[in-house]
Amino acid sequence: MKSTLSVLVENHPGVLARVAGLFSRRGFNIDSLAVSTTDNPTISRMTIVVDGDEAVVEQVAKQLRKLVCVTKVLDITNEPHVERELVLIKVNADAQARGEIMQIADIFRAKIVDVGRRTLIIEVTGDKGKIDAIETALKPYGIKEMVRTGQIALVRGSRTAIINSKED
Repeated sequence: MKSTLSVLVENHPGVLARVAGLFSRRGFNIDSLAVSTTDNPTISRMTIVVDGDEAVVEQVAKQLRKLVCVTKVLDITNEPHVERELVLIKVNADAQARGEIMQIADIFRAKIVDVGRRTLIIEVTGDKGKIDAIETALKPYGIKEMVRTGQIALVRGSRTAIINSKED
């Protein structure tokens, strides 16, 4: 089972390495990891998707709490939340296929962000299902390159699912 953790950390050099090292040392696998500063430039949010049962996720949370640089660990897996990924897909697009590819992009509310002589680069945001679906739709045309951000997520409304907070 995949679980989504939202982890607030101090925005200092080496914090990402410490968190990644924790996963490596403990033999936990990170399915997805996205990191960025928050509205407070001294705090960063890590959205970490972990593949494992409840015991694994609980152990991950406990280990994260022990890190000095971690201020909050939020498990948002079972909370109403919004999650998104961003993907850039470079696809072969000769003159014949270009119109069809642009129609696919429209269907998925994607943006064409670069037009080359033989390629298009398409930008898509959405949940994992949408990203997987457009990838499948574009495969027959020949995907030359692709990059995904990994999942980012926030709990809906004013609710949060706090596992632990050093501020409590």
